[in-house]
Amino acid sequence: MDADERRDMFDLVEIMHKLRAENGCPWDRKQTHRSLRTYLIEESYEVIQAIDDENDDDLCEELGDVLLQVVFHSEIADERGVFDIADVIEGIVEKMIRRHPHVFSDVEAKDSEAVLRNWERIKQREHAEGEDEEAKISILHNVAGAMPALMRAVKVQAKASRVGFDWPDIEGALSKVNEELAELEEARRRKDVNAVEEEVGDVLFALVNVARFLKVDPEIALGKAVDKFIARFQYIENEVERSNRHLEEMTLEEMDMLWEESKEREG
Repeated sequence: MDADERRDMFDLVEIMHKLRAENGCPWDRKQTHRSLRTYLIEESYEVIQAIDDENDDDLCEELGDVLLQVVFHSEIADERGVFDIADVIEGIVEKMIRRHPHVFSDVEAKDSEAVLRNWERIKQREHAEGEDEEAKISILHNVAGAMPALMRAVKVQAKASRVGFDWPDIEGALSKVNEELAELEEARRRKDVNAVEEEVGDVLFALVNVARFLKVDPEIALGKAVDKFIARFQYIENEVERSNRHLEEMTLEEMDMLWEESKEREG
């Protein structure tokens, strides 16, 4: 396609406007902010999958799908008279300029950590100027409760760390894991169901902290562990099928032997 014929943002906005119009698409017309929530999450995960696969063609396509969701929500908001896509773009442009004073103003930031500290201070100042009283007393108020819990734990810990609420080194974080494991075992022995749930959460939260010290993304690490489990379990399934048996007929010891075989094959 020639440069003069390339589609742009305005074409996408116009297409969405037509889809939502009276004679547009029945499915698009009935959507709401709430009904679209799942699609935004799904499209975001597909972007992540394309990144993990290092597939540039898929990444380009999936980013377009995410952009469509942004335009879709903006069109619905425009119909309600609250904001439109121009407001969305203007808002993020102003925010990026405001939160990067080391680029667009005279503030100094020698490294990425300084940039993050400045970012948090600016966000705090922005929220303190609003009407939300809670926003004035907590740096954690804007960590979205709808985030997956693992991601939310990473975000909360990182924010607390930037203001000095943190272990001096990884030894403290590791000791905390052992402490929480002991408390979990105690709750298990008491057969206290509510306490067990709470302590499992504390163990996971403590492990996220260890991952942060090691500069490991726990979401990625857990994802790889799940993939590894699936591959090893599928090896067991394949071997059982080759022997003309069913998994239900296998003893745990037999399955464990096949599990170890799969690990050796990986090595």
